[in-house]
Amino acid sequence: MTLTIPGFDHVRLPGADGVELAAAVGGAGSPVVLLHGFPQTHLMWRHVAQRLAGEHTVICPDLRGYGASDKPAATDPEVYAKRAMAADVVALAASLGHPRFALVGHDRGALVAFRAGLDHPETITHLGILDVVPTLDMWNVLHGVSAAVGYHLFLMAQPPGLPEAMIAGSADAFFGSFLDAWANDPTALPEDVRAAYLRASAAAVTSIVADYRASAGIDVTHDQADLDAGSQLAMPVTVVQQDWGARLGYDAAGVWQAWAPDLDHRLTRAGHFMAEEAPEEITAVIRDLLAR
Repeated sequence: MTLTIPGFDHVRLPGADGVELAAAVGGAGSPVVLLHGFPQTHLMWRHVAQRLAGEHTVICPDLRGYGASDKPAATDPEVYAKRAMAADVVALAASLGHPRFALVGHDRGALVAFRAGLDHPETITHLGILDVVPTLDMWNVLHGVSAAVGYHLFLMAQPPGLPEAMIAGSADAFFGSFLDAWANDPTALPEDVRAAYLRASAAAVTSIVADYRASAGIDVTHDQADLDAGSQLAMPVTVVQQDWGARLGYDAAGVWQAWAPDLDHRLTRAGHFMAEEAPEEITAVIRDLLAR
């Protein structure tokens, strides 16, 4: 049985380039789009979405290549560029009658949200980022033995073939290792939810790898072009992170300040899956962002 966000409608909506996205939609009021991370689906927002639905229309899609959304073949690097995935989100919201909306992303979804904020400043009113740094900065801060924490980034950056075969050969062990290692509170991922994430990820190995491979190629190109042009995020931005800067030896708030002049940067004691481990905290953060 497919797990759902209670009280939400589950629909298929048009993205960009003929791609369709599966999404959970609920609530009423000003629109907020929530984008999931790896190795998850929109289900990761179940607690936060229900809390926000009392005052907002909440839209939780599965990203292109994940969950029940379409998984187009990566015939060129642009297919899984964050630019294309951001265009999906803008098109999806427009199909529901929302030409402007707030956007919050976690992990991979946060990279999509970051790109949407740069590419569509007239559309994104507020931007929330959970537990990442921009792609270009991520590669710059990973160095030496500390980079081992991101081994999967380097694995999935390799040319097509070997990464897909290796991961598909032990999909549950591979994806499950991140669910186990990145959660400070394992009870936040009950067995049925964990199983749902593993099923969805095992069925999407090729597209997930393509998403990560794009972040070692075309996404870096796009970020560098914006950096060279002096582009910045024009909307209020809130970033919530674990203290990765202290762990990896860089100034996380400083990294984000360079991109986001109107920045609220916060640290959390929750683990990487903070929307599931600390939903009250993350809901409050989002409400604070939307009040700016």
